[in-house]
Amino acid sequence: MEKLFISLIVLAVTSAVYSCPPSDRAALLDFKASLKEPYLGILDSWTGADCCGNWYGVSCDQATGRVADIALRGESEDPIFVKAGRTGFMTGSLSPSVCRLDRLTTLIVADWKGISGSIPACVASLPNLRILDVIGNQISGEIPADIGRLSRLTVLNVADNLISGGIPASISNLQSLMHLDLSNNKLSGSIPADLGKLTMMSRALLSRNQLTGSIPCSIANIYRLADLDLSENKISGSIPAQLGQMRVLSTLKLDSNQISGSIPGSLLSNTGLSILNLSRNNLEGFIPDVFGPKSYFTALDLSFNNLKGSIPRSITAASYIGHMDLSHNHLCGPIPASSAFDHLEAPSFMGNDCLCGMPLRTC
Repeated sequence: MEKLFISLIVLAVTSAVYSCPPSDRAALLDFKASLKEPYLGILDSWTGADCCGNWYGVSCDQATGRVADIALRGESEDPIFVKAGRTGFMTGSLSPSVCRLDRLTTLIVADWKGISGSIPACVASLPNLRILDVIGNQISGEIPADIGRLSRLTVLNVADNLISGGIPASISNLQSLMHLDLSNNKLSGSIPADLGKLTMMSRALLSRNQLTGSIPCSIANIYRLADLDLSENKISGSIPAQLGQMRVLSTLKLDSNQISGSIPGSLLSNTGLSILNLSRNNLEGFIPDVFGPKSYFTALDLSFNNLKGSIPRSITAASYIGHMDLSHNHLCGPIPASSAFDHLEAPSFMGNDCLCGMPLRTC
């Protein structure tokens, strides 16, 4: 009898620890009420007293029983999606009720295509939030001005939405941020000058917006940055030479902007840089003659600029150049022969003033 009594106590304590509190359950149900998912019925599982049990996409901290993660992805290999043979579609909006989940570390409501409204401003008050991912919806409004309060945030992904306004100045306070994706929105204004304070960041993707101003020199201080994409904006000014001194940087895309000035030699001599796209800008001057045996580009695109002079002879020393496009500039003279890029065809060199040699006409 005593053993049975002890077992009942243990069961009661265990249930108390692992079942979510009524306040978290109520917040989740309010969050659910603002969403509509008509095809897969994944939110139909959000029923019953224990939201830490089998509520789809919800997980709890085992120590506290509090809701820790909401992970709802509209493109998934989950059996529900595989069986239905379709990706997800959800409408509605992100309810501010999610902010009542004050132990939340992950908020992912991604790739549902139809969710609109804005990101609740109160999200910036969630002290434990590490991941905020709402990519692939129709979310509008602005990024919360106080987003910088999220000192533990490692991932901020709001790509492929309709978000407008500027990049909040407070974003530079996200000292733990590793992945920043603001691409394909309607953001305007300049990139914060002190973005370089985000020294933990490895990816910064800001393409396909309406950003203006110049490229902050401070970005060169992000020593872990491997991928920087500022393409398809309205960025002007010159390319900071310091970007070429970033040892980890492997991908730099600045194409389709209004960038002027010359190409820093440090960019082309950076042996870690494998993808460099500077096409469709207003760059001028000569192509720096700084290539060497350690130069290895999977893609090098300098097309549609105002570059002049000849193709530098040192380019023949490059170890490999997978794709190179120098078309539509004002280059002249013979195309150097090199096994590093002998696979390239005429379109890579067309539209210049007087280039000649294979694969164009002979000189």
